[in-house]
Amino acid sequence: MIKIIPAILTNNPPEALDMAKKSVGLVERVQIDIIDGQFAKNKTIDPSVFEEFEENMRFDYHLMTKDPINWIERCIRGGGDRIIGQVEMMQSQADFVQRAQGFGVEAGLAIDLGTPVSKIDPVILSSLDVVLVMSVPAGFGGQEFDESVFKKIEELDKIRTKEGITFKIIVDGGVSEENIASLQKLGVNEVAVGRRLFEGDTKVVLEAFQEKAQG
Repeated sequence: MIKIIPAILTNNPPEALDMAKKSVGLVERVQIDIIDGQFAKNKTIDPSVFEEFEENMRFDYHLMTKDPINWIERCIRGGGDRIIGQVEMMQSQADFVQRAQGFGVEAGLAIDLGTPVSKIDPVILSSLDVVLVMSVPAGFGGQEFDESVFKKIEELDKIRTKEGITFKIIVDGGVSEENIASLQKLGVNEVAVGRRLFEGDTKVVLEAFQEKAQG
């Protein structure tokens, strides 16, 4: 069954904490989107917002930043359980993955909508815990899902099968009740869903997504 991860993209610390608290008990983890104003013309909260978060929750940090390796320790202090960096402004994919995993957390790489799968260093694919595929241009919420991402998902799934490796595929951006079943059929393991999960009763919206995913 495909897993749904609430994604929190905001520059408002109280809002971020409230959204995370609404997710407690409903999902295994939430994704905190970190944007530094350099990767995209947007800027969000700092991982320090979650340093004193007392609820039992696993945090993914999705780093849409210049040199994501420089953010790893801040994410660890912010309770990071899995750290995912965009490759586009990353100097060394291997160094990023090794540094994150050296802290005992899972590590992943993300590719933007216009970035091909071939941009991921094939040497470290077997070391990755996850590959995140953006289905909208990275940096802003509320965008429409781009079906061109289907080919990337198929390519990644073929690589997993051919090479016998087990990284999870996450799709992030514009995921809806209308396309989640298609994503599951293609081999996607998890989807990150933003504000639409929090616009009403989060539990009810999550259940609707899960029902649609089953087809």
